[in-house]
Parts: sequence; C-alpha cells; structure tokens
Amino acid sequence: MDLPLFNYANCSRAFSYSVLAAALFVSSQSVASQAVQIKAVQAQAVQTKVPSLSANALKVADYAVTQYDTAMVQSLAQLVSFNTEAVAGQTPDTNPAFVDFKASLKQLSEALGLDYADHGYVVLIGLDANSAVSNEPKKLGIVTHGDVQPANPALWAQSPYLLDTQSEPGKLIGRGTEDDKGAIVTAMYAMKAIKDQQIMRDRRIELLVYLAEESDWEPLKTFLTSYTPADMNITIDAEYPVVTAEKGWSKISFTVPNITIANIEAKSEASTQAPTLMAFSGGYFASQIPQQAEAEIKAVTPELLSKLQDRATHQQGMTYRFEHSCANSQCDVHIFADGKAAHSSTPEDGVNAVTHLAALLEVHSWPKTTASLTLAAMNELVGLGIYAEQFGDLAYKDDFMGPLTLAPTVVMQTQKGTEVTINLRRPVGKTPELLAKQANEALTLWQAKHQVQLADIESYWGEPMVMKDAPQQQTLLDVFAHFTGIADPKPVAIGGSTNSKLFPNALSFGPAMPGVEYTGHTEKEFITHKQFMLNLKMYTTAFIELSAVK
Repeated sequence: MDLPLFNYANCSRAFSYSVLAAALFVSSQSVASQAVQIKAVQAQAVQTKVPSLSANALKVADYAVTQYDTAMVQSLAQLVSFNTEAVAGQTPDTNPAFVDFKASLKQLSEALGLDYADHGYVVLIGLDANSAVSNEPKKLGIVTHGDVQPANPALWAQSPYLLDTQSEPGKLIGRGTEDDKGAIVTAMYAMKAIKDQQIMRDRRIELLVYLAEESDWEPLKTFLTSYTPADMNITIDAEYPVVTAEKGWSKISFTVPNITIANIEAKSEASTQAPTLMAFSGGYFASQIPQQAEAEIKAVTPELLSKLQDRATHQQGMTYRFEHSCANSQCDVHIFADGKAAHSSTPEDGVNAVTHLAALLEVHSWPKTTASLTLAAMNELVGLGIYAEQFGDLAYKDDFMGPLTLAPTVVMQTQKGTEVTINLRRPVGKTPELLAKQANEALTLWQAKHQVQLADIESYWGEPMVMKDAPQQQTLLDVFAHFTGIADPKPVAIGGSTNSKLFPNALSFGPAMPGVEYTGHTEKEFITHKQFMLNLKMYTTAFIELSAVK
C-alpha cells in the first residue's frame, strides 16, 4: 500500500545541541520521585530479598536519572521528528528523513562523548573500554533499530512525528517512542552516565542501530558477514524481564479475483435490486491489528439497514458510522468500522476492525462479488478468533512459547482484485513445510466451496528463536528484580520477532513491562515518562554489571 510520507523533520531542525549540552546537567526528577514511581509495581510483587548488585552500578543509575531526565526527553523529541518509515526505492543514504535522522544521531553522540560510525543501513555508537585486558577487548552489544512503521495522522491528537507530552500527562506520545527510538535514547544516556562516572570496564559498550528492522533484514545479514558482533548481546526491542524465545514472523497472502456482475452498477428497470456488497477493505500495514475497516453496499432495504445498525451496537470494543443515501425505499450505505490497533504479535490487545466488520455483515447472504467473497474468507477461515481455529489444521501451541496466532492485517482493493495479507506468529512445533501444506489445503477447500480461484497465493514461515544458556541472563533478571521488587522473575517468550535472531547470545531486555500493553505499531504509540526513567536505571545498571572490571 502506498502511504503518504509525513516528514516533520524541519519542525525540529532548529533544535540546538548547545541547549542539549546545558540540559545534560539539569535534573527535573529526584531520586525520591523515582522510588514513588516503582511502588505501583512493588505493591503487587511478592516481597523477598532481592539480588545484590554492585553499589557503583546503583549509584550511577541514580545519577543518570537525576542528571539527564530533561535532556533525554529533548533528545527523544528530536529523533521522533524524523519519519523513518521505509520508502520503496530509497535507502538510509538516499531517503532525506533517514539522512537527517543519522545526522541527528551523530550530533547527539558527539555531545555525549560517544564514538559514531555510519555504515549505511547500520549505525554504531560506542563507549570504548577503559581497562582493556588485551589489545582487542570484548564488547557488550546493544541491538536496536531506528526505523518505524507507518502512522495514520488522522488517528493521533497531533502529528505522530511531534513528541506529544501534553494531551495525556505522564505519556510521551509519538511514533517510535516505544519502538524503538526511546530505547536508543535510553541506551545512549546510560553510556553517557557510565562515562561521566569513569566506571572501569574491560568491555566496550557498542550500540547497533539498524535502519530497516521493520521492512528488510537482508542488509543487516549482509553487514554481519564482515562485522564481528559482540559475544554477548542485549536487544532492547521487546519486553522485560528477559526474552529467551521469539515466535517466527509469518504470512499468508492471496488475491480474491475481480468478479464482474452485469449491470450491477446500473439502475435496474425493476423497482428494486438485491442488496449487494460492493466493497470491503481495511488495515494499514502487515504488522498491525487494523483499527479501521469499511464496506459499501448497494440497494439496502430499511429492514436490513436497521438490522445492521442494531447488530453493530452489540459488538464490544467497536464503533460504527453509517453513511447512506436513499431513493425508492432502498439505500446505498457506506459503513465505517473503528476498532483498536495493536502490534500484530499481540492480537489479544487489539480489536480487529476487519474481522468484526465481516462478522457484522455475516447477517445477510450477499450475491457473489469480489467483496462478498473476501467477506466469506474472513468469516469462514478466520472468524473472530486469533489462534487459527478455523484455518484448516493450522492451529497448534508450544508449552513455553504459546499458541500460533493469526490475524488478517491488510485487506486492500486493487485493479487485480482484493489483496489479503494475514500475519501469523508461529512457535516451535511444526515445520515450515507442514504449515505451508496445511495452509494450502485450507485454501483449496475454501476455493472449491465457493467455485473461485484465488490468485497470488503465497506463504512465508519465519523461524522461531529459542536462546539457551546466554551468560548475561541471570544478571538481567537480577537487575529487573532489584528495580521492580518482583521476586525470582523468569524468562519469557514473545510473539514479536526482533533482530536477536541474528546475534550470538542475544536476549531481549525491555523496554516494555510485562503485563502492560505494548504500544509499538499502534496508533498513538507512547511510553510513559515513568517507564522511560525506569528503563534508564535498569539499562545503566545492566551495562555496568556486564562490562565493568570484576
């Protein structure tokens, strides 16, 4: 889908890093207030003795928050201002928004006293070891990304590329605040605090910012053929306490062909026509549970319109708007459905407007059109479930990683027909070959039932990841336990798919809290200021614990 590019970089180019330099020594939040922030988590935790961490690490964590609160928010606003959404045919070296984004990262690195290297699709920002035990000290790798998913400005209180701190006090709202520009800023200021306090380290801390994580992993794979990654890596693109397993990003796509019905657009000589579904679409991009969908119907009777409107009031989490023009006791109706966007790795957090609109329209038997066939595919192969319950034999689960999830994310009308994209997240337990076979069998049966041939049927089955025995796992769990008061936290599995899969000994550590809805990929993405500061404490501590001289 071609999407408009909203680049508000110019709004923040006047940002002065001389202002930042002054702000680096301004504190707007006391250590005492940080203790208050953590109490909400602690109140629900089982209180036992938390792990012991070094006094130096804890001291620097407090220092980081006291010293850099204001500067961090300013830097986040700067990075959010660049619409770093992938554009077909452009690279990070030719897309103006990415060029400016990288220039901003370079300026911030220089202001913080960190080294910076631009490798096209990859930016490396580092803090060298200051107590090397050899000529080539080891590294602690921090892996993140600077590109973002599209945003629909109509669904935000203000531009997604202007950091909004006012409309909902306590929240930092903007595209990339949680995924993943907030994490970039946090890691950089953690490194700055460590540098300020001259912590003796025998590992270089190296932040790797990839610029196509949301769209194309091939440039990163190419980069890794000539780059030696750290032997111990932390990905800051998921959730706490520690992620040791990720489902595989997967996809089923097909096109419902155009069905021509003679004279369906023309007025019939008869006084009435049969109600006919003329259009059905929804969704914005493949990795988002769609918030909006719409349908167009011709020749709707008053009785059918009333039935649809009544049915709409009984769907939880959905709102509908009906626009209609009527003549001769029949109406042309345009239905706008509004649900709740979510990251497609957590479909349970959203309300899928596509599937709910399909369920609404199931009340009537529609003549065969491209739209009605698309509707039938949604209702018969998906329904309102999220675990592939109706898609043949696809459904399964793993005891640790959980069930396969399935969600239609894009239904788009084109000249060829209606293109359907279904996003799945698969755990271990089935091979790609078996999944492809089961998906094709389900689609074959559906085509036979409706006497139609789908076009462009494709499926992709990404590999799940399970990381075992990473040396930093217990340290990260100890840091999380200390700052949250949650006793004996355990590793978790997620539906998301991060670049952890490409790095040795890579574990995800934040930036989102467990049990809290993740807002990356959603409309009105945000991170709370409280979480932003808590992340700074945990990252600063973890970086020291894993890189300091023992």
